[in-house]
Amino acid sequence: MRLSRRLATAFVALTLATGFSASAAWADMVLNRGNQAEPTSLDPQKGTDVQSARIGYDLFEGLLTFGPDGKAIPGAAEKWTISEDGLTYTFTLRADGKWSDGTPVTAADFVFAWQRLVDPKTASDYAYFLWPVKNGEAISNGKQPVSALGVQAVDARTFKVTLERPTGYFLGSLLHRMTYPISKANVEKFGADFVKPRNLVSNGAYKLDAYMPQSFVKAVKNPHFREAASVKIDTVVFHHSDSPETELRRFRAGELDIVQMAPVTQIDWLRQNMPETIMFYPVLGTQYLAVNMTKEPFKSNPKLREALYLAIDRQIIVEKITKAGDVPAWTLTSPGIDGYTLPLPALAKATQAERDAQAKRLIEEAGYGKGGKPLEVEILHNTNESTRKIMVAVASMWQSKLGAKVNLNNQEWKIVLQNAGEKSYAGTAVLGWLADFADPYTFLKLLRSDVGKMNRSGYDNAAFDQKLDAANTSTDPAQRMKLLADAEATMLADTPIIPIYHQAYRNLVSPRVKGWGPTPMGVQPSRYLEVAAK
Repeated sequence: MRLSRRLATAFVALTLATGFSASAAWADMVLNRGNQAEPTSLDPQKGTDVQSARIGYDLFEGLLTFGPDGKAIPGAAEKWTISEDGLTYTFTLRADGKWSDGTPVTAADFVFAWQRLVDPKTASDYAYFLWPVKNGEAISNGKQPVSALGVQAVDARTFKVTLERPTGYFLGSLLHRMTYPISKANVEKFGADFVKPRNLVSNGAYKLDAYMPQSFVKAVKNPHFREAASVKIDTVVFHHSDSPETELRRFRAGELDIVQMAPVTQIDWLRQNMPETIMFYPVLGTQYLAVNMTKEPFKSNPKLREALYLAIDRQIIVEKITKAGDVPAWTLTSPGIDGYTLPLPALAKATQAERDAQAKRLIEEAGYGKGGKPLEVEILHNTNESTRKIMVAVASMWQSKLGAKVNLNNQEWKIVLQNAGEKSYAGTAVLGWLADFADPYTFLKLLRSDVGKMNRSGYDNAAFDQKLDAANTSTDPAQRMKLLADAEATMLADTPIIPIYHQAYRNLVSPRVKGWGPTPMGVQPSRYLEVAAK
């Protein structure tokens, strides 16, 4: 019997995705990970979403890396020293660090990668990540050549970094993939095509083998990884879909071993029918609405912004819709960061009825409500039934309490991020932030006036920026946390964002997967996992 062309094409895609072959069928250990929407980029310094991050953490390893518990451990660097004045960091790279083509990972690769990140030609939204490094900000603003960056390859295994000023969070930030190395030889050989499968060389536990847009990314074990002997899974396939419901169907069919975020529409059913697969746990993350501060009516109307902020009944959302352990949010920074006290606004402790009454007063003072102008608000959100259900609830609250006409505008995730970055959306946009590292600054930096597209509200407050700068130059950890809290309180008083809830991850994990567990930032590198035979 002849296969139809469509069936044959599907079989080829399945073969690529799963790594199946007659000779390997009984040998390879394959992990199929649901990875939500399509990643924004496989370029290590351009992907800005968690989907890109999960892939990146399997392919690359930084000076610091994630341990099995999700906490920072030495990675490509075996040790480091910090000068007494806090300005100079000297890292010693591991002697056995290699790229997936067998060549050594050198300090020159780190110099190249860091210069590339801040180079305006790269146009990375994350260039600001290296602004603490000497001349980093000036370079990314086109005022200095990339060669002026305060990084040096003292020798093949010694990487020296000089900062502009002492920066309390700097070492912790090196856990983030934007600071990971890139092979200079690889980029010079392939140019912009260096990110393509079979071209890209990486220094992590896996290497890129195949990529089918809107479908999957396939990574295979890197034989040159320094701890390859301890890596049990041979092939990891990251499957992409905008629909949590589709991922759940594939999980139930045995096509996926992991679902990153179970659909909120099926939480009750899952608790009743598949409790053994549920792993819900809090992460350092916040779901919020960005308010476009560059456009009217929000730009010049703080009372309108605050009324919308107060009228959302967060308790109903986390208890009746998400049902996974999410916590009502009144701040951008998530709870759970050591030493940080959330600067909760006074009305966070009020009843919802009291908040609603204040919201109605504010909306009338803003010129809307009874006898005032008609209020129309747009919510831009990604094409996702779970998100839609939450936003329907928010829209209903704004309509019933404030008399607003609310329009829901659903788009692909990439389009949402693009519009948010360009501040081209009409009113509000649904966004979330998962901590880059365990520090309040990883949240608060998103509202700095000088971080470009990452400031998706277009918020601009010099006092807020100055308070962040003062905090990050403090060498007293406790004082630094107080200063950061004061900065966040300043920002929240302006309401450029509307926090909704602090996030819990809704993982579904096949009982066959071993080693998967809760982590602070929801990062579970595949190198620590194992998949039992069916």
